Amino acid sequence: MRSEELYDFEDPEIRASLIHAKEACLRLNTMTLSSSGYREALLEVIPGVPESSAVCPPFQCDHGNGITIGRDSFINYGCVILDGATVTIGNDVKIGPGCQLLTPQHPINYLERRGTRETSYPIIIDDDTWLGGGVIVCPGVKIGKRCIVAAGSVVIRDIPDDSLAAGNPAVVKKRLK
Repeated sequence: MRSEELYDFEDPEIRASLIHAKEACLRLNTMTLSSSGYREALLEVIPGVPESSAVCPPFQCDHGNGITIGRDSFINYGCVILDGATVTIGNDVKIGPGCQLLTPQHPINYLERRGTRETSYPIIIDDDTWLGGGVIVCPGVKIGKRCIVAAGSVVIRDIPDDSLAAGNPAVVKKRLK
């Protein structure tokens, strides 16, 4: 699944991972950041999240074990991360409400798309980057360091370091100093 090759998401091991994540997200989504047991529930969904980082419920993911979050990062309400491939979120990253980080890519050929096979491509959100509310990041995209992606943007290609990007599709509007 994480090899960037076609896989069947009905495979028993993948299916078990999906079920585990759905049940863990369900528990997390009954809490707030200040709830007793929040930290344990978050770690059940996304292992290894640093103590200095937070994910505001509600939150949804496919597996959770494909997500890495750096220190001092914040993911706001309603984020969806489909982590068939890895999703790497750096240090000091801010992700606005309603953002979607989507690694799966369904086959182009409609006959192949009829089944339960897909590929997934990694997403990287580098250090000190801010995604405004409702940003969608598509499979295989890397957003560089110190970037800002304007609310509602759809990122379909890489954004270089120190850039302000906006639009659908998102394009670099300005270089940041």
